[in-house]
Amino acid sequence: MAALDFLFKPISVAVIGASRHAGKVGYDVLKNIVSSNFQGKIYPINPLADEILGYRAYKSILDVNDSIDLAVVTVPAELVPQVAEECGQKKVKGMVIITAGFKESGHKGAELENAIAEKAKKYNFRVLGPNCLGFIDTFTPINASFTSKFPLKGNIGFASQSGAILSGILDWSVEEGVGFSKFISLGNKSDLDESDTIEALVNDSNTKVILLYLEGVEDGLRFFEIAKKVSSTKPIVVLKSGVSSAGARAASSHTGALAGSDKAYSTAFKQIGVLRARNIEELFGYGITFSLQNIPKTNSVAIITNAGGPSIIATDMCEEEGLPLAGFEAETIEKLRTNLPKAASIYNPVDILGDALEDRYKFALNTVLSDSNVGCVLVILTPQAMTKPKETAQSIIEISKGYKNKPIVASFMGGESVREASKNLLRHGIPCFGFPERGVKSLAGLVKFASLTKAELDEEVSKFDVDKDKVNEIFTNVYNDSRVVLLGHEAAAVTMAYGIMTPKVELAKSAEEAVKIAKKIGYPVVMKVSSPQILHKTDIGGVIMNLETPEEVSNAYYTISSNVFRHFPQAQIYGISVQQMVPQGRELIIGMTRDLTWGPMIAVGLGGIYVNLLEDVSFRISPFSRKQAFEMLSETKAYKLLKGMRGEKPSDIDSIVDVILRVSQLSQDFKIIDELDINPLFAYDEGCLALDVKITLEKK
Repeated sequence: MAALDFLFKPISVAVIGASRHAGKVGYDVLKNIVSSNFQGKIYPINPLADEILGYRAYKSILDVNDSIDLAVVTVPAELVPQVAEECGQKKVKGMVIITAGFKESGHKGAELENAIAEKAKKYNFRVLGPNCLGFIDTFTPINASFTSKFPLKGNIGFASQSGAILSGILDWSVEEGVGFSKFISLGNKSDLDESDTIEALVNDSNTKVILLYLEGVEDGLRFFEIAKKVSSTKPIVVLKSGVSSAGARAASSHTGALAGSDKAYSTAFKQIGVLRARNIEELFGYGITFSLQNIPKTNSVAIITNAGGPSIIATDMCEEEGLPLAGFEAETIEKLRTNLPKAASIYNPVDILGDALEDRYKFALNTVLSDSNVGCVLVILTPQAMTKPKETAQSIIEISKGYKNKPIVASFMGGESVREASKNLLRHGIPCFGFPERGVKSLAGLVKFASLTKAELDEEVSKFDVDKDKVNEIFTNVYNDSRVVLLGHEAAAVTMAYGIMTPKVELAKSAEEAVKIAKKIGYPVVMKVSSPQILHKTDIGGVIMNLETPEEVSNAYYTISSNVFRHFPQAQIYGISVQQMVPQGRELIIGMTRDLTWGPMIAVGLGGIYVNLLEDVSFRISPFSRKQAFEMLSETKAYKLLKGMRGEKPSDIDSIVDVILRVSQLSQDFKIIDELDINPLFAYDEGCLALDVKITLEKK
């Protein structure tokens, strides 16, 4: 927190571009700082004014005979670089640039933004924005923004790349009674970004949960490292927009085709313990629940309801979110049976019937919470003619005081008849949602975070003895040949250098040479066309298997050559590889694609020709531990096959995990690898073999 104290706890603030005219951004920013009851010194900067809002105005920040922690800038974009120079000379600690018209507006604006960045680097000050709404701290307090309202005090820290979303949420939150510790508008993120926000908020005692709206992550590796450290102690929830398939880059490998940009974000967030919200409603559902409720000790849920339909919906959502319904103890069941109407359902969900008044809710909730098998509770109310929402809400509030470590979330369905009751629940620390699905999702967030905080850290990354010199030599030769796609025998040599076994393979440039190689390798063999332009060889008749005689090998050479010329006449053919045939194994795919934000993303799953159709693939961002590699494999349906079914021998799981980790190490050691596919990898009861390897390097 101390690193950004100049922003959230400034001793003195200058508003550069402060205006005397209401309706101007410079006026609203200054007025908001004053109105927020900021206790520090305030210096309006305006060359045409002597006084604004009762404060002496200065022509330049250099004219202020005092040190300045923070400068809030609202002057036109073309003037900001000069203002940044003056701020640097004044030795300010930070600038908040509210002005728009920078890189979001085109080339000229980008040049202005770069000029500001150079000033910040030269004078060693930090920048929030430009093109941002500003920021608010409800505890300092300070409102250095041009919002129309000041948020309620609470413990949600919210940073948004969109100023419009931030202002909209602010207006909504005041009406709903939701409180915040900080509002931060990130804008163009020319300097301070989401990673800086997380670093600042993790040690902020006033912030219990960190919410982020992001359109992109500036530095994926830094975010990965920082969020991973923070997420086990303080929940981070992110709404990442721009998830459509239109944003995914084109890819030539199976792995690349399966791993769109949104998949990379989901993979990274999951791996580092960041909860991902799919919409604004879900983002603030998580935020409200984390800010008001404690983390449950167990993940089992009990549902209390006065209507069957909503409880069924809630039960379905629990299953979808992986939340088990609690199995009640015998004593609990007997107590419910004795005291509830005969028509009531005494098993989970507990249906206390439509005529339930507050006393029945109070009894059921107290009884269920007393059960040691229950970790958290969802209370559902639908307004019937006899229902008393206000009284029921008060009963829930009273009961909750005795069960601080068992989260309670409510869903009061309806409109006007339940509005005051819902707000009263929220005021007393119990999240209340209009529909049960949101209640279940919010509980799921608590449970997911609980699993993160309980998980053992397993940070050790396996390192293998490998032949990096051999790989470097192969890649150099490929580049010298003006290629980026490795030929089959080259790719096999790379994986062999990293301890990933492949069948014997050599490149033949004539039918006669193919026969000699086949004799040396041993029959039977498989032959494949070797061309950097042909990645999926079977599609054009470029593969012939089970060749057992010299005549078959010779004929196959000419057949493959003919097929390739007919279907792909423009392809550059380097020859035809001759590869040892091996016994059939269980087919897997292990691959890597290099994401622009997160770096190498490793995939494992069911392989073969149907990989893109079945999409039974799990992903991780490299590097990762052996434990994570095993978890990655176990997430796939292929894992059930590997363990053996109906008396089959299990596959060698350890050797598959080794291949995953060796591919991960290869991707870390050679940043020039853009994509890699091993498909299929044959898994046996002892060991495994990489039958077909594709490697594409980045273009130079």
